[in-house]
Amino acid sequence: MKTRITELLGIRYPIFLSGMSWISVPEMVAAVSNGGGLGILATGPLTPEETRAAIRKIRSLTDKPFGCNATLLMPGARENARVLLQEEVPVINFALGKGDWLVKEAHRYGGKVFATVVNARHAKRAQDYGADGVIATGNEAAAHGEAVTTFVLIPSLVDRLEIPVVAAGGVADGRGLAAALALGAEGVAMGTRFMTTKESPLHPNFKRLSIEKDVTDTIYSKRIDGIFCRVLNTDAARKAVKRGLDIPAALVNSRDVARQLRMPYLKLFFGILASGYKNAVQMAYMANGFKAFQLATEEGDLERGILPVGQATGLIHDEPTVAEVMERMVAEAEAVKERLVQSLS
Repeated sequence: MKTRITELLGIRYPIFLSGMSWISVPEMVAAVSNGGGLGILATGPLTPEETRAAIRKIRSLTDKPFGCNATLLMPGARENARVLLQEEVPVINFALGKGDWLVKEAHRYGGKVFATVVNARHAKRAQDYGADGVIATGNEAAAHGEAVTTFVLIPSLVDRLEIPVVAAGGVADGRGLAAALALGAEGVAMGTRFMTTKESPLHPNFKRLSIEKDVTDTIYSKRIDGIFCRVLNTDAARKAVKRGLDIPAALVNSRDVARQLRMPYLKLFFGILASGYKNAVQMAYMANGFKAFQLATEEGDLERGILPVGQATGLIHDEPTVAEVMERMVAEAEAVKERLVQSLS
């Protein structure tokens, strides 16, 4: 299977692992890269020292190309991004911030940079400052898609951009891969499908729910972590949406965030306050979301944990290995191609 993405990155299949906190760990990254795709490490919960160690562990597990992400809105993200540059990570994926400096520095050593975008304005801006491609997140996706669905977002960006577009949101099998390529995308990024695999560290409680739930069993709201976010429809998620911003909980959870990132709490607290009211509210929401996501993924806490998933959770019916997912997807996409050739001939 050959697209501009496979040629650009030197990978076998145009399939990315989305960078999901507590899920896209070194073992998962290596499994996807060894399977022929591009694994992307999630650095959000990591300190710079942990990020460096994770990169080196990935390199001990695979000699294939891999990537790392940086969610620039998050505390400590810029420090982690600088580690990615120092370690000369082959592919850097950034989101929720301006990454022109990342593009410039990564290109110095031959690295590639992909911006995660949700609209044409952000995509065009990423192209203008030299990004090598964009990961376009449709409304169906887990976490932070916006209003436009993948089926419409992808061709709208393909029409406007010269750089490759990778489709994220609603893809869980070879039919989705073939559809994305038909829309003009050069590849796909998957989170929800890869979460429920043998190698995934997602807690079994939520793997079970991901298999049981249907395509209608998600919630899309700004009241989870302050940005429009899609999560699994559970009692905990519904309560969070009904409650909205819980300030006392945010004060407690922000201490946990500071401790996990090994940042002085007062420095974090007053830095957020100094950034303005709107950003402080956003960070308070994110502290609560951060904690709820961790409780789901690591502890399987069905009472308090909230799991970001896409609508594609309703297309998942088993827990295969990463390699099985990828080989199955490619075979399904080839079958779709043959069927279309017959139908259109």
